[in-house]
Amino acid sequence: MRHQVTIKDIAKQLGVSVATVSRALRDLPDIHPDTKKLVLDLAKELDYQPNVLATSLVKSKTKTLGLIVPDLGYYFFSTVVKAVEDAAIAAGYSLLIAQTQESFERELTNIQNLSRSQVEGIIISLSRETVNFEHLTRLQRRGIPLVFFDRDSEEIDASKVMVDNEQSAYEAVKHLIENGCKRIAFLAGPKNVSVSNQRRLGYSRALQEAGIEADPSLIIHSDYFQDSAIAKTHQLMKEPNRPDGILVVSDRLAIGVLIALRELNISIPEEVKIVSFNNEPICSLVSPTISSIAQPLEEIGRLSVELLIEQIEHKTDNPVPRVEVLKTKLIVRESSVRKK
Repeated sequence: MRHQVTIKDIAKQLGVSVATVSRALRDLPDIHPDTKKLVLDLAKELDYQPNVLATSLVKSKTKTLGLIVPDLGYYFFSTVVKAVEDAAIAAGYSLLIAQTQESFERELTNIQNLSRSQVEGIIISLSRETVNFEHLTRLQRRGIPLVFFDRDSEEIDASKVMVDNEQSAYEAVKHLIENGCKRIAFLAGPKNVSVSNQRRLGYSRALQEAGIEADPSLIIHSDYFQDSAIAKTHQLMKEPNRPDGILVVSDRLAIGVLIALRELNISIPEEVKIVSFNNEPICSLVSPTISSIAQPLEEIGRLSVELLIEQIEHKTDNPVPRVEVLKTKLIVRESSVRKK
């Protein structure tokens, strides 16, 4: 293994003190110009690289942020991660990224590892298994700033960047109703995931406003896997009075719905109309194309970093959390429009 050159190596080779080398490298006064030149020339020759972590720890600042997401395989999270990294770098910070793979245990491990890495703050979207939040309250007790995005906890008083999930679902269901749907199902996420529950509220509000009686059997909770969506759609379509519209919690699951309906020879949108969330690129590639709610992913990432750095650089004993709620847009495609 190649030895990393230290200021001790430079000092030893030149026969000067470590303090002298340190002052020369930091361009401090009280050092002879010739000595400074010798130090800088040798440092360049030996490819000396300062230990940024050690220096930052002395100053109690690592200029490093932590980011925890459920799964980088999701288009939503991978896109937000890119925006977070771009914003962090632009602000002079580096970023450590971890994923939980939807596991609470991995979330705990990620929190511990990022804490050991001396990150100055953490941005997080909770795993689907997370129902205990003690690991996050411990972070706050230690004074480590925290920002939630997408999936949050109402038990934790922290800054958040969210979209208006309830209103988004309301507008999606209203669109289905306007296109002739009278019996609308909701393929939701796991019961404890905040985003899914917020969308359920909007779904219910739109039905109530239209005078359509809610049927609990039409709300189906699914895991975030395509196979699960296929199985749940088969289950829905076995109902004696099957749905003519489906609101799906994510595009990933909507593809599963599409596959299941094809297997059952049910035509879209003639017999069943679909609207989902995230507006992934695949929505415009499949046939029929899928109507979906577009979220401002770049803005979510940028604002998450802004809120975190605001806490880091303006630390107070009792910071007031900021909650940013962003608007979405329904992108209408073939899967939800009544054919003339």
